[in-house]
Amino acid sequence: MLNGKTVVLGVSGGIAAYKAAELISRLKKLHADTRVCMTKNAQEFITPLTLQGLSQNPVATDLFAPPAAWEIGHISLAAAADVMVIAPATANIIGKIANGIADDIVTTTVMATKAQVILAPAMNTNMYDNPVTQQNLARLKSLGYAVAEPASGRLACGITGRGKLADADDIIEEIIARTLYTKDLLGKKVLVTAGPTREKIDDVRFITNYSSGKMGYAVARAARRRGAEVTLVSGKVALAPLKNIEMVYADSARQMYDAVMSRADGADIIVKAAAVGDFRVKNAVSGKAKKESLLTLELEKNPDILMELGKNKNFVLIGFCMETADLAVYAADKLKRKNPDFIVANDLTREGAGFATDTNVVKILHQSGETEDLPIMSKDDLANEILDRAKIILK
Repeated sequence: MLNGKTVVLGVSGGIAAYKAAELISRLKKLHADTRVCMTKNAQEFITPLTLQGLSQNPVATDLFAPPAAWEIGHISLAAAADVMVIAPATANIIGKIANGIADDIVTTTVMATKAQVILAPAMNTNMYDNPVTQQNLARLKSLGYAVAEPASGRLACGITGRGKLADADDIIEEIIARTLYTKDLLGKKVLVTAGPTREKIDDVRFITNYSSGKMGYAVARAARRRGAEVTLVSGKVALAPLKNIEMVYADSARQMYDAVMSRADGADIIVKAAAVGDFRVKNAVSGKAKKESLLTLELEKNPDILMELGKNKNFVLIGFCMETADLAVYAADKLKRKNPDFIVANDLTREGAGFATDTNVVKILHQSGETEDLPIMSKDDLANEILDRAKIILK
C-alpha cells in the first residue's frame, strides 16, 4: 500500500522505543522505504543495529557524522521523506520541536523537512497531562503537525492512565491518511451505516443476516482519510472500532433508524451501506421462549431508512442493493422508489462480491439513467470510487 513512499522514523529516548521495531516491520510489509534516525537517549533502549536490520537502511544517530556520498545526514533524510514520524515522542522532544530547538539528528531532521510530521507521544501520565506538554502539543497541532494520540493503560512506571504509545495500527493509519489521500472532503460531514441489524425473537434468539460491515467501515475509513468529519452507525460486527470517527452502535432496525434520522440534518453525504432487516418479530417475548411457541412468528415491517432519507434530502444520498437474480431490475426499481442519488448494486452470486469478502464487484445506477459496471476491486478502493462520485454531486 505504501509502495514508492519514504517514511522517516525518528526514535527518541523513552521506554517505548522498543516498539519502533514492530512499527518498522509493519511499514516494510506495506512496502514503504523506511529510514530511521535516533537520538542518543533512544540508543539506551534499543540498538541502531536492530533497527538497521529491520529497515534494511543505515540508521542515522550522529549529527556530526561525516556525510556519505556528499549528503549531509539530516538534510538528505528530510528531503527524502514523504512523511516523518516521531515514535515514541517524549515530552522532551515535543518541547524541543515546539520551541524550535534542533540539537540532535531527529530534531534537525524535523526542522529541515517539508513533509508532514506525525508525533506519537509516549510518556508517564502526569508528564502527558502537564500543562506545558499539552500547550506544546496544541502549538504543534496549530502549526500543522499531526498527532497519533496515546492510548490509556498500564504504563512502564506502574501506574495506569494515558501515555501509552499508540498501537502500530493507529500510527500506520495516520501515515496512510497523510501520504496517500488528499483532504478533498475537509469540512464535510459524512454519515455512514454499516453491518447487520438484529430483530429480537426472545431474550436469547434473533433474526439477522450475513453482513460483516466491511463495506460500510471501508467507506467511513476512506472519508476520514480524506478529511471529512465522519459518523458511523454500526450494527453488531466483529470489526474494531475506527479511530477519530464518531461510533454509534445500533442493534435493531428501529434503533438504526433513530440513530440515522437524528443525525441526518447537517450531513453533506449519507452512505447507507448497512443491511437493515426488512421485518421485525411482532410477537417477540421476554425471557427464553419454548420451542413449541416459536413454530409461528408473526412479522411486521421495519421503517425504511433509505426511503425516509430520500423524501426531502438536502444531502448526497447513496444506497446499496444486493440481489441473487435480476440485479439491474431490482436496483433500478429501488433507485426510482427511494430516491438516492445513486445505487451501488452487487450480485451475491458473483465471485468476489457480497458479504464478508474483502473485495466487491458492483454496478452503479445513477438518477440520470447511466449505469456503470465496475471491475472487481478491494472494498477500500470501492469506497473511494463511491466518495469520488458523491463529491461530484456535492459540487
